[in-house]
Formats: sequence, C-alpha cells, structure tokens
Amino acid sequence: MDEAVTGQAVPRRRRRQEKHGVVIRDKMNKTVVVEVERLVMHPIYEKYLRRRSRFMAHDEGNECKVGDRVSIQETRPLSRHKRWIVKTVLEKAVQR
Repeated sequence: MDEAVTGQAVPRRRRRQEKHGVVIRDKMNKTVVVEVERLVMHPIYEKYLRRRSRFMAHDEGNECKVGDRVSIQETRPLSRHKRWIVKTVLEKAVQR
C-alpha cells in the first residue's frame, strides 16, 4: 500500500550497493573471496593511493574461479562473514 491509501509515509528502502572485483580465493563451498580495489586521494600530498577490501560473497553454483572479474551485490547476512552475492561474472580468468 502506498501513502495515498493509508495516509502514512512509506519508509524508503535504500538501494543495494554493487561492486566489481577479482576472485582471489575459491576453496570454500558456495563462497568466494572477492578483492575490490579503489583509489583514494591522500589529504596532504594529493596523490592517489590504492586501497583494497576483501568481501566474502555467495556463489550458488560454484562457478567462479580464481582470477575471474565479478560483480557482487549487497544482500542480507547469509553467514557470519557473508553479506554479498555474486551477481554476474564479468570476465573469466585465462586458463594456463
């Protein structure tokens, strides 16, 4: 129901974050570790620094391998550390 029917304001749900990164670990069942890199400007030297964050993401089909570029999306907590799901595989890793 919306505001016109009930007369009350409907709380707005915020949009889920989406990030792009590289799979660095796939040893767990249905879980991958994705490393996301971002550039941050140093406040004094005004030089760009690379900052990396690691996220555990749910991979339902165990289809991601180390080196794949993936898109992950924020979701409800799935376990103690997992709050992300693999949305799409953007680029497969080159097999050696």
